[in-house]
Amino acid sequence: MANKVDRIVARLQEKITDGDFYEAQQQTRVAASRYIKTQNWSAAIDILYSVAQSLLKAQQGGSGGDLCAMMLDVYKQAELKPDATSKGRLLTCLRLFDPLEPTRKKFITESVGWSAKFGEYPAGDPEIHHVAGSLYAEEHETYEAERHLVLGTKDSPEVLINMEYAWYKEGDAHMAPHFAARAVLPYLLVGNVRAATATYRLFISALTNDNPALGVQDVSSNTSDIRIFPSLPLLNFLGLLLLAIQRGAPEVYKGLISKYASQIDEAEAWAEPLEMIGEMYFGIQKPRQSNPLMDMMSGLFGGGGAAPPQQARRPGLQAPAAEGLD
Repeated sequence: MANKVDRIVARLQEKITDGDFYEAQQQTRVAASRYIKTQNWSAAIDILYSVAQSLLKAQQGGSGGDLCAMMLDVYKQAELKPDATSKGRLLTCLRLFDPLEPTRKKFITESVGWSAKFGEYPAGDPEIHHVAGSLYAEEHETYEAERHLVLGTKDSPEVLINMEYAWYKEGDAHMAPHFAARAVLPYLLVGNVRAATATYRLFISALTNDNPALGVQDVSSNTSDIRIFPSLPLLNFLGLLLLAIQRGAPEVYKGLISKYASQIDEAEAWAEPLEMIGEMYFGIQKPRQSNPLMDMMSGLFGGGGAAPPQQARRPGLQAPAAEGLD
């Protein structure tokens, strides 16, 4: 069987060498479909994977992308689980796509979806996220890179913060906390305190190395060290927030929110993430949204004295144990 598959692939690759790309794509679909009908998943995958690579290398992104999508369909039919081999094929193909090829984004989305359905990570396999995010970062597709890297591997924080720092350097110096927060807050929202802390440290290290004249105060105690930037209060807030989370100290969190209230108000995008962080790590319920009409009706019908039911906790927002957040 292996010899037969090899002969089929060789014949199809000859067509690609001859420039007959459309015919190669169509004949590949036909050949793979025969094996799919007999549930010979490995043969179908081998044919699709080999020819898809050749087409992508020949800059035939549409045809190659079509075969990649078909290969993923076979993965799903076979209920193939994410492992080094199955992911390796997808990542090899992904790296061969031209950045401007329209089918690439769908292939990434479908790859993540397959890995979420058949793997152990509900948000998709971290390695797929890391490779996709790294490619987007190289291409300066910042928003797409952020979405994937925050769900990536232990190598993702450095890629993410390097991208954010490069973006920060294109703008005003006082915006440093906002670019650091683009990594720190999302990592906290997905429960990855270690990555949030790593990105914060990498950012302030790069900032101080590039700006030796920047005023910095080192504050040390028996349990922690932190760098204070008098001219960048929100950067200090992020560092202190991480310490509060690591210690599981809700009163410290409330104090920080109060102390930096005016600066947080100016950074409008921070309000909701910080409320969610307060709920996740400190059990502080988000404020109930007031509904004037319902409040009035409650008062009219004698319900004004009843305490409102506690807001249901958001699914997945249970606070991790403090001792696991070092």
